[in-house]
Amino acid sequence: MSNPSHPPSILPPADAGAPRWLTLLLAAACGLVVANLYYAQPLVAPISAALAISPRLAGLIVTLTQVGYGIGLLFLVPVADIVENRRLITLLLAVCSIALGVAAASRDATVFFIAAAAIGLSAVAVQIMVPFAAHLAPDATRGRVVGNVMSGLLLGIMLARPLASLLTGIWGWHAVFAASAVVTACVAALLARVLPKRQPAHRLRYADLVGSMWRLLVSHEILRRRGAYHAFLFAAFSLFWTTVPLLLAGPGFGLGQKGIALFALVGVAGAVAAPIAGRLADRGMMRLVTAVALALVAAAFLISRAGLHGSNLSLAALTAAAIILDFGASANLVVGQRAIFSLGAEYRSRLNGLYMALFFAGGAIGSAVGAWAYATGGWSRACWIGFAFPVAAFLYFATERRAAYAAA
Repeated sequence: MSNPSHPPSILPPADAGAPRWLTLLLAAACGLVVANLYYAQPLVAPISAALAISPRLAGLIVTLTQVGYGIGLLFLVPVADIVENRRLITLLLAVCSIALGVAAASRDATVFFIAAAAIGLSAVAVQIMVPFAAHLAPDATRGRVVGNVMSGLLLGIMLARPLASLLTGIWGWHAVFAASAVVTACVAALLARVLPKRQPAHRLRYADLVGSMWRLLVSHEILRRRGAYHAFLFAAFSLFWTTVPLLLAGPGFGLGQKGIALFALVGVAGAVAAPIAGRLADRGMMRLVTAVALALVAAAFLISRAGLHGSNLSLAALTAAAIILDFGASANLVVGQRAIFSLGAEYRSRLNGLYMALFFAGGAIGSAVGAWAYATGGWSRACWIGFAFPVAAFLYFATERRAAYAAA
């Protein structure tokens, strides 16, 4: 039963939709915040050198952020189904800003590791903002709105690595975290001022809330399938972007940090897939978009094999593969969210947390397998394993019943 002092929702009427400026603001906010998860990936070497972190522990610079994010997906994102969303978002962003400031000021490895975990834990605010945007949209345009917001998030992911590399080359790695601390604090203040309130009607206890997530996973085939499809694709995505920098820095291409940063920028083109996929999903073409997305990611790994190693043709093929892979992964992510957000508004944040946790696990596996494959068999072995991930997803997709999307 709802509390009279906290109305269930102070959002615009569902049929009115979100103002365009608010959708764009949420897209920008998601991009700026999610980038915090990826800044450290190209900075492992300078951070390790500055903080005297041994090679055996250097992987924790990235891993602890990812672990924190995974924990937040399962235990913080669902809280948005029972507490006022605007307050939760701004609180998490404030914590994220503080953690970034601590990371920027770190002169000790232990302090940095704690800050890295806190950055990941609090950056899950983005996965509360995405279903928040879905709440603002009517059914007929929900895919478009989610796609627009996700395009901002994807841009943040794709720009974070090259931006971190470039800023580090100019001012050092401390400046990357310091600048982001300021930006994240500004985002928190702006959203606290302009976001409408949303107080969910449910009054579940936290233990019941977390316990309900298993029941949601068991009872919703669409959630399980969409999580599995994107787990395979995110594994392929993570494998590619973990191993390609190693390939480009090797003797065949000999690219430096700036060259690799410029190469990473080509992936930004894939972000245009998000709004396109969202619009097609709104028109009932979800299955078609899924099939095309899976095929594109598989094709990207085949294309990346073209040309002699180190040749201009080989570099062009890798560039095309990066764009195609990011396009397919972005499209599949958006149609997956469009599908699960249609399952029920009352537990949308829990659904999103489960969906993200499922495919995030796939990404972690892809990164680990990619690093091992490249170390033991070079790009050839890594490439064929990457190709196998979307193929496995397509085989599973082929067993899907059309009726599964009747209500989506």
